Amino acid sequence: MPRLLVHVEGETEETFVNELLRPHLFGFGFTGVSARLVGNSRVRDRRGGIKPWNAIRSDILRHLKEDSESVSTTMVDYYGLPQQPGKEWPGRAAAGKMPFSKKALHIETAIHEDICARMGSGFNPERFIPFVVMHEFEGLLFSDCEGFGNGIGRPDLIPAFQAIRDKFPSPEEINDDPRTAPSKRVAKLCAGYQKPLLGPFAVSEIGLKKIRSECRHFGEWLARLEKLR
Repeated sequence: MPRLLVHVEGETEETFVNELLRPHLFGFGFTGVSARLVGNSRVRDRRGGIKPWNAIRSDILRHLKEDSESVSTTMVDYYGLPQQPGKEWPGRAAAGKMPFSKKALHIETAIHEDICARMGSGFNPERFIPFVVMHEFEGLLFSDCEGFGNGIGRPDLIPAFQAIRDKFPSPEEINDDPRTAPSKRVAKLCAGYQKPLLGPFAVSEIGLKKIRSECRHFGEWLARLEKLR
């Protein structure tokens, strides 16, 4: 079985990979699963957000070349992907005008094509499996609002979380807006919400099984990883 390297944008995703994804995939025969913060993600400017694509791309290319036997994937939030000229991620600007069902796939395809082109004709395209979280990591937590509230020690917020969830066909569709994105909704309800600390607690309480059943795109990514040989 291959080794899997997951390129993540922050400490919450890093913890998710190390504490939940790794033991799960070990059960499918992986010999190694590790997270790698990309684009100097520990050192962010005050505005936050993931780094420009050219910085992330350099890290991904270097990692793929350093370990020719590994498979790489990404776990980055759609909501925070830069769109400005010089910083933009492939496909992000165009995806904003597309139906929900096409947004993530459009970006993932563009990212995949860029990496494969730069790796050269001898590169096995199956070694890179990009994944974009819709719309944010916090969106996944709405897969189980009871688990969410209990996981962060705020069972009193379960009804409010559920009221948000009930407005959308799936947790992944909780919208892409500076005022109403998943993280903004959570912060409004839970003053002092600390994603790196509380996010992993909530995900551990909810579990991968529930998230994949509620979040189709996430579930398809996980199923693809499980089938790697």
